[in-house]
Amino acid sequence: MSNPQEPYRPPEQGHPPANNRRKLWTVLGIAGGAVLLAAAGAVPLFNLLGGAAGKAQGLADDFTQLVITGDTDTAYDDYLDPALQDKLSKEEFAAGVQSLELNDSCKPAINKVSDENGTNAADVEGVISCDGKEVDLAYRFDGNNDMKMINIKLRPKA
Repeated sequence: MSNPQEPYRPPEQGHPPANNRRKLWTVLGIAGGAVLLAAAGAVPLFNLLGGAAGKAQGLADDFTQLVITGDTDTAYDDYLDPALQDKLSKEEFAAGVQSLELNDSCKPAINKVSDENGTNAADVEGVISCDGKEVDLAYRFDGNNDMKMINIKLRPKA
């Protein structure tokens, strides 16, 4: 059992055993890692859902569906910024959309959505694919609570 030549020494009272300290650091390490992972995942999620790019993507999807179905009045009135409306009349907009000859076979695909951190503006790029033709699209949205389109390009792909 114990060596008769060594006197008995009680454990020191000031320091916990090393095994308990290792468990403490393991638990703290796991908890710290979980907090870091949660914080790292929250930033992209916030940017996706709450940032200008996320809002612009939703607006672009809705606007493009209206254009494809030929509802140019709603698209013009609800999505275009008044400054853009001053440059492009409702009649010019409707005539431009009609010249694209979009139909039920057309499907939009957003390829790129980008924004600059700290701004309320975002750019959307993509293509509308129809039977036998494609239409390039590029929109720029801007605004705080009510984002509106400030620039638009809908052009047959060359």
